[in-house]
Amino acid sequence: MLLLLIIYMKKYQWVKDVGAENNARNLIFGCLPLKTNDRPFKNTNLKANFYSKTNKMKLVLKVFPLASLFLLFFNISTNGQKEFDGIRGTTHWPMFTDASNSLYHYIAQQAYEELNKRSEKVAAIHTLDGWKQRQQWIRNTLQESVGAFPSKTPLNARILKSYNEDGYRLEDIVYESQPGYYVTAAMLIPNQLKKGEKAPVVIYCSGHSDNGYRSKIYQQTFLNLVKKGFIVFAFDPMGQGERLQYLNTQTGKSMFQWPSYEHSYPAAQLFLTGNTLANYFIWDGIRAVDYVISRKEVDPNRIGITGRSGGGTQSAFIAAFDNRIKAVGAGNYYTNMTRLFEAMGPQDGEQNFFYGIARGLDMGDLLTVRAPKPALMITTSRDMFPIQGAIETRKEVMPIYEAYGKPGNLQMVMDDAPHASTKKNRESMYAFFQKTLDNRGDSSDEEMKMIPDEHLQVTKTGQVATSLDGESVFSLNKKDAEKKMLALAKKRKNLPGYFTEIISSAKKLSGYKAPQEIEEPLFAGRIQREGYVIEKYLVKGEGKYIIPFLLFKPDAPNGKAVIYLNPKGKVIDSNPAGQIEWFVKNGLTVLAPDIVGTGELGPGSFQGDSYIDSVSYNLWFASMLIGRSIVGIQTSDVVRLSNLLKNEYRQKEIYGFAKKQMAPVLLHAAAIDKDISKVALIEPYNSYRSIVMNRLYNPHFIQSTVPASIGVYDLPDLAGSLAPNKLLMVDITDGTGNDKNTNDINQDLSVIKGAYHFKNAESKLQITPALSSENLYSILKTWLEK
Repeated sequence: MLLLLIIYMKKYQWVKDVGAENNARNLIFGCLPLKTNDRPFKNTNLKANFYSKTNKMKLVLKVFPLASLFLLFFNISTNGQKEFDGIRGTTHWPMFTDASNSLYHYIAQQAYEELNKRSEKVAAIHTLDGWKQRQQWIRNTLQESVGAFPSKTPLNARILKSYNEDGYRLEDIVYESQPGYYVTAAMLIPNQLKKGEKAPVVIYCSGHSDNGYRSKIYQQTFLNLVKKGFIVFAFDPMGQGERLQYLNTQTGKSMFQWPSYEHSYPAAQLFLTGNTLANYFIWDGIRAVDYVISRKEVDPNRIGITGRSGGGTQSAFIAAFDNRIKAVGAGNYYTNMTRLFEAMGPQDGEQNFFYGIARGLDMGDLLTVRAPKPALMITTSRDMFPIQGAIETRKEVMPIYEAYGKPGNLQMVMDDAPHASTKKNRESMYAFFQKTLDNRGDSSDEEMKMIPDEHLQVTKTGQVATSLDGESVFSLNKKDAEKKMLALAKKRKNLPGYFTEIISSAKKLSGYKAPQEIEEPLFAGRIQREGYVIEKYLVKGEGKYIIPFLLFKPDAPNGKAVIYLNPKGKVIDSNPAGQIEWFVKNGLTVLAPDIVGTGELGPGSFQGDSYIDSVSYNLWFASMLIGRSIVGIQTSDVVRLSNLLKNEYRQKEIYGFAKKQMAPVLLHAAAIDKDISKVALIEPYNSYRSIVMNRLYNPHFIQSTVPASIGVYDLPDLAGSLAPNKLLMVDITDGTGNDKNTNDINQDLSVIKGAYHFKNAESKLQITPALSSENLYSILKTWLEK
């Protein structure tokens, strides 16, 4: 069927090339894997936010009549599963029709609560002293959220090439913001600058363009500034231009389709280690300031910074941390976090501060902390970043400028346009810098002659990775993670005390909340099978969402129950002769839920701008912003279900069975809830450490990880804490999903084995390679025995 559709597409030439064909495939099939040589994962060319799954199918039906056959096939296969659904099944519950978005809504609701508390605190400030105290608090909190910056080391800046262009001199520059961590840049110096004269400089930050500052619309902007007498210093953001982190050496392009993926993929590793990508972006900008003030042509008292979209983000961030910047004009960035969550959700990795919302931060604080220095909010009325949020942010920040007696220093310009650079906004920006940096003149936006591509290539090969062989974000973070893992290794020697410590750390860092009152489940139907019955239930989860679960009840129960967790949901193994039925045939009651984010409760329509291999990194970032984790929320619900089995269904013994990325959830739950007395993990990955240490890790593992856990606790610690209870681990993989990397895997298994040895429980730990179904059942039979 899939082949017929692709042939049909080719016949009618709806797609013109391989790249477009891949986009069309993704448009139609959503999560079906693509086989490509350019990318390490399946769906890296899927542009998030364009279409919901429903709209994708509607578009396909308009363009491809043949696709209706696929839709028919799809409906036949899914309707057979409906009898197992609790929410969208044979009994329809209109009040739960948005169940698949439950996780996002729950995270967003917690964000709104924190943001409301923040707004109340800000609204209560009425004096200049009060604002100054707020500014100091913001400085401290921003630094805590971003993390300590590296020491300032020699920039080792080099002008690699120089060209005399039309009215200015262009210098291609490379500098080291950290030792061996190279930043490519260009400096443009107007010819009208007289010898010995110092001119104002505007640092230009690029948005999410593949080619960094070389984008024609960015050139149009900064070349106008040069013509108006400003020195301009433009540099490549990490993951763009000549600073690709995931370079495909065969194509010369990124392994990823979008710059946001280049950002978020390593950002997740940074967050796991307790670091932030924002730190790297901001530090590159601070070192850019260090460089420009070292130049004799630059007036250090007249420094401005600007950029649009991702460049607006960088401008706002860098200016908030560097007081040497006199004026900031950030475009297509400002809104507020409340409106962002309501409209499009958190963005890619560098735009998120660690626990930012939980710590009480919002976008307005980036302006407040700089007051009364001049700031221009450059906005558009139809921006994807909600304009209402920008209006509210300006209203929130204006009182501090008024308290300082300089309300005119906070300005906002808005053009009626989408997320774009407009002539009106550019001219407003030119005029803003002409006034605030004392460089008066004509603010008209003139059509500029673009710089030849070869003049903007800084390095020999056009990429730092192949020209200079320096550090990457991954390599720098890996070194830090290794140091932190040494600290954890020392903790592991403190037996048995460290077990209590790591469980406490797991609760805190994951954002686990112990279940309070557990409501009585809502009965939703029954299915009779030979030897057992399947009952469908709905029960309230940690939030306002409902957890649908199936309860498989044998005709001859033995008082033992298994919580069965599958990342694909409760239905997958529910068919006759499936794995769940094997447990039931052996007398066990099985509770198979759709944990929030899975099955009927996910993954939802929110994908974000970093939907890597069909995994929403943005959703994981959202949980981090509120000081939680997805795994922490899911763990709370597993413990809730364990309590339900014990108290509502009177089960004497409770076991846990989990597959793949559900294994970390079960490990957290079993370590916290001692009522779960046996654990079986099928195809689990070995550790969070392995994800951080492998450059190309498996994206499907990210949502089951806990930010800041590296060096504090890890999955092997949770597994070891289960001793002397039985633990079965089958077909363990590393952080890439590879089960052949024995060195990496054994490094973590030694921690688990050591813990079981300490408890004299080696016989209760069973670790086996991949097994056939028949052999797996044999192993499970042994696992179930006393």
